[in-house]
Amino acid sequence: QVQLVESGGGSVQPGGSLRLSCAASGATTGTTCMGWFRQVAGKEREAVAITGGAAVDSYAASVKGRFSISRDIATNTLYLQMNSLKLEDTGMYYCAADPGRLHGGNYFCPPRFEYWGQGMQVTVSS
Repeated sequence: QVQLVESGGGSVQPGGSLRLSCAASGATTGTTCMGWFRQVAGKEREAVAITGGAAVDSYAASVKGRFSISRDIATNTLYLQMNSLKLEDTGMYYCAADPGRLHGGNYFCPPRFEYWGQGMQVTVSS
Protein backbone atom coordinates (compact mmCIF):
# COMPACT_ATOMS: atom_id res chain seq x y z
CA GLN A 1 0.00 0.00 0.00
CA VAL A 2 1.05 3.55 -0.72
CA GLN A 3 -0.20 6.68 1.00
CA LEU A 4 0.00 10.01 -0.79
CA VAL A 5 -0.39 13.37 0.95
CA GLU A 6 -0.60 16.46 -1.22
CA SER A 7 0.06 20.07 -0.32
CA GLY A 8 0.58 23.42 -1.99
CA GLY A 9 -2.72 24.03 -3.70
CA GLY A 10 -4.52 27.33 -3.46
CA SER A 11 -5.50 30.43 -5.39
CA VAL A 12 -3.31 32.48 -7.66
CA GLN A 13 -3.73 35.16 -10.30
CA PRO A 14 -3.14 34.44 -13.97
CA GLY A 15 0.57 34.46 -14.74
CA GLY A 16 1.43 33.41 -11.21
CA SER A 17 3.13 30.29 -9.93
CA LEU A 18 2.39 27.49 -7.52
CA ARG A 19 4.39 24.50 -6.38
CA LEU A 20 2.53 21.34 -5.52
CA SER A 21 4.06 18.67 -3.29
CA CYS A 22 3.14 15.05 -2.70
CA ALA A 23 4.72 13.01 0.07
CA ALA A 24 4.58 9.27 -0.54
CA SER A 25 4.85 6.68 2.21
CA GLY A 26 4.37 2.95 2.45
CA ALA A 27 5.66 0.41 -0.06
CA THR A 28 8.22 2.25 -2.21
CA THR A 29 7.89 -0.42 -4.89
CA GLY A 30 4.47 1.02 -5.49
CA THR A 31 5.88 4.39 -6.55
CA THR A 32 7.92 3.45 -9.61
CA CYS A 33 5.64 5.77 -11.53
CA MET A 34 4.34 9.00 -10.05
CA GLY A 35 2.33 11.73 -11.59
CA TRP A 36 -0.05 14.64 -11.33
CA PHE A 37 -3.55 14.52 -12.71
CA ARG A 38 -6.26 17.14 -12.72
CA GLN A 39 -9.99 17.21 -13.10
CA VAL A 40 -12.07 20.13 -14.20
CA ALA A 41 -15.81 20.17 -13.54
CA GLY A 42 -17.64 18.38 -16.30
CA LYS A 43 -14.52 16.85 -17.82
CA GLU A 44 -12.63 13.62 -17.37
CA ARG A 45 -9.54 13.47 -15.23
CA GLU A 46 -6.43 14.09 -17.33
CA ALA A 47 -2.75 13.39 -16.83
CA VAL A 48 -0.80 16.61 -16.35
CA ALA A 49 2.71 15.24 -15.83
CA ILE A 50 4.17 11.76 -15.33
CA THR A 51 7.61 10.67 -14.18
CA GLY A 52 9.23 7.31 -13.55
CA GLY A 53 9.70 4.03 -15.33
CA ALA A 54 11.77 3.73 -18.48
CA ALA A 55 10.16 6.61 -20.34
CA VAL A 56 11.15 10.26 -20.13
CA ASP A 57 8.93 12.66 -18.21
CA SER A 58 5.73 13.38 -20.08
CA TYR A 59 3.46 16.40 -20.00
CA ALA A 60 0.04 17.29 -21.26
CA ALA A 61 0.36 19.50 -24.33
CA SER A 62 -1.48 22.30 -22.55
CA VAL A 63 1.17 22.59 -19.82
CA LYS A 64 4.40 21.92 -21.73
CA GLY A 65 6.94 24.65 -21.14
CA ARG A 66 5.02 25.96 -18.13
CA PHE A 67 4.92 23.03 -15.69
CA SER A 68 7.82 20.94 -14.45
CA ILE A 69 7.62 17.65 -12.58
CA SER A 70 10.39 16.54 -10.26
CA ARG A 71 10.98 13.99 -7.58
CA ASP A 72 13.15 13.79 -4.48
CA ILE A 73 14.10 10.12 -4.35
CA ALA A 74 15.52 10.38 -0.83
CA THR A 75 12.23 11.54 0.66
CA ASN A 76 9.98 10.06 -2.05
CA THR A 77 8.34 13.41 -2.54
CA LEU A 78 6.89 14.48 -5.86
CA TYR A 79 6.68 18.09 -6.96
CA LEU A 80 4.93 20.02 -9.67
CA GLN A 81 6.21 23.51 -10.36
CA MET A 82 3.50 25.42 -12.17
CA ASN A 83 4.46 28.70 -13.82
CA SER A 84 2.60 31.13 -16.04
CA LEU A 85 -0.68 29.78 -14.74
CA LYS A 86 -3.78 30.30 -16.84
CA LEU A 87 -7.46 30.41 -15.99
CA GLU A 88 -7.90 27.02 -17.63
CA ASP A 89 -5.43 25.45 -15.20
CA THR A 90 -8.10 25.70 -12.52
CA GLY A 91 -9.18 22.32 -11.20
CA MET A 92 -8.66 19.57 -8.66
CA TYR A 93 -5.12 18.28 -8.76
CA TYR A 94 -4.33 14.74 -7.70
CA CYS A 95 -1.05 13.03 -6.97
CA ALA A 96 -0.91 9.40 -8.06
CA ALA A 97 1.52 6.50 -7.92
CA ASP A 98 1.81 3.11 -9.54
CA PRO A 99 4.21 0.15 -9.39
CA GLY A 100 4.58 0.27 -13.17
CA ARG A 101 4.26 -2.57 -15.66
CA LEU A 102 7.28 -4.71 -16.46
CA HIS A 103 7.85 -5.15 -20.19
CA GLY A 104 11.02 -6.24 -21.91
CA GLY A 105 13.04 -5.77 -18.75
CA ASN A 106 11.86 -2.20 -18.13
CA TYR A 107 9.01 -0.67 -16.18
CA PHE A 108 6.49 1.51 -17.98
CA CYS A 109 3.80 3.71 -16.51
CA PRO A 110 0.21 2.65 -17.26
CA PRO A 111 -2.52 5.09 -18.25
CA ARG A 112 -4.40 4.39 -15.02
CA PHE A 113 -2.53 4.61 -11.73
CA GLU A 114 -3.23 2.45 -8.71
CA TYR A 115 -2.75 4.82 -5.77
CA TRP A 116 -4.28 8.27 -5.40
CA GLY A 117 -4.07 11.20 -3.05
CA GLN A 118 -7.12 13.08 -1.81
CA GLY A 119 -6.71 15.90 -4.28
CA MET A 120 -6.47 19.63 -3.76
CA GLN A 121 -7.97 22.63 -5.45
CA VAL A 122 -5.96 24.97 -7.63
CA THR A 123 -7.81 28.11 -8.62
CA VAL A 124 -6.45 30.61 -11.11
CA SER A 125 -8.54 33.76 -11.17
CA SER A 126 -8.16 37.49 -11.45
